[in-house]
Amino acid sequence: MKKERTCPKCGETIEIYKNPFPTVDIIIEVEEKIVLIKRKNPPLGWALPGGFVDYGESLEEAAIREAREETGLEVELVCQFYTYSAPGRDPRFHTITTVYIAKARGEPEGADDAALARLFSLDEIPFNELVFDHGNIIADYINWKHGKSEFLPGKACKKKIPRC
Repeated sequence: MKKERTCPKCGETIEIYKNPFPTVDIIIEVEEKIVLIKRKNPPLGWALPGGFVDYGESLEEAAIREAREETGLEVELVCQFYTYSAPGRDPRFHTITTVYIAKARGEPEGADDAALARLFSLDEIPFNELVFDHGNIIADYINWKHGKSEFLPGKACKKKIPRC
């Protein structure tokens, strides 16, 4: 999105670009369960661990860092799951998230932006308390995990695009 403003010093018209923010979310598998965090900051609720990609950081580095900061777990990234880009997926501003699946061991502990971190079996997921589009992401993950979906995402895209 491009907007124009007048420069206060020279009076020339300048273009201002507003771009989406890149983020990562991590589905951390610990045995047969996944990690969710209870957010400290609005929007409040349960979420996948994740956050903003820092300047100069790769998506993979951001995923590992965010997992460590919010859960205390050292993760091993297994694969890149999917990228979700619906403009309204975050009520604060337009974000684009790349979701990773990772494996870890141990008990998560909430830290940084997470008031709490907890393991959930797939049938215990509090879907009605999830923020952002994390309910759709987890539903896509469950379908994929059980072999019910070859292509992703479920509701986020009208035309399903195959993976390479």
